[in-house]
Amino acid sequence: MLDVRRLRVLREVAAQGSFSAAAEALAYTQSAISQQIAALEREAGTRLVDRSARGVTLTDAGRALVVHAEAILCRLDDAEAELDAIAGLRGGRLRLTTFATAGATIVPRAIVEFRRRHPGVELTLGPEEPDGGLAVLRAGEADIALTVATTFEPSLPAQDITYTPLLEDPMYLMLAADHPLAARSRLRLADLVDEEWILGATARCPDGRILVRACQEAGFEPRIGFHSDDYLAIQGFVAAGFGVSFIPDLALVAVRDDVVIRSLGAKPPVRVVHAATLGGSWESPAKAEMLSVLAEVSTEFESKRTALALAG
Repeated sequence: MLDVRRLRVLREVAAQGSFSAAAEALAYTQSAISQQIAALEREAGTRLVDRSARGVTLTDAGRALVVHAEAILCRLDDAEAELDAIAGLRGGRLRLTTFATAGATIVPRAIVEFRRRHPGVELTLGPEEPDGGLAVLRAGEADIALTVATTFEPSLPAQDITYTPLLEDPMYLMLAADHPLAARSRLRLADLVDEEWILGATARCPDGRILVRACQEAGFEPRIGFHSDDYLAIQGFVAAGFGVSFIPDLALVAVRDDVVIRSLGAKPPVRVVHAATLGGSWESPAKAEMLSVLAEVSTEFESKRTALALAG
């Protein structure tokens, strides 16, 4: 194995043409330069330098090695510069996944703010349902995955995942604008015991599990008429009179005028949005900074929501 420090010495000897000049350039003694070259020749298994009273010249092997040394040392310099850039948030990359409603609200704001602060970091974003994001995280294909927990499942699974809570996302009822109960400002779940419900696939969608558990706690099993994980599609079915549904606060950024949104009271079912990272993995400066930015944006989002609620 060739020693990189000795390659630097050989390159300097080749550039300066003598041991004494190379020693001065590298702040070594001439004896140290001679020892380094001798050690490198032993590692290479051949003579690299011809010594004479007129100075030193490289052998064919020495010239060949200097060419490679230039490339090797250049790559090492590039690697050191890149590591410095990553540490200083002037370079590197960060990969995120998010579910749709967070991707339409807090995530764009977080990315814009992160890029404003650290334009040199490459950001990529992929769409994933909450549970799917964890699978991508475990596969090493993402650094941060946005996911959710529910009020009925407060203990998030998996010891290999670290969860950073970002915000609480309360659920509301969604009915067609011409529904007989649409005129009420607040409703109880018990008022909707005979309704047909639209919800996400409960096996992989926390929102669907929230709806089922909330109805069970209200004393009835919801009659499921249709499954969809797309809240725009759900709005369409509700507007057409197909059934009623829950809708989270994050999905209220785009509400049709032929549906109405009603509160479930002071203590509605809530999902908690988390930023998930792989437990025990290296926390790069970019990852730590994005977690901080996500928390800032989420706090701002919640404070605006609270201000609107108080104003209303």
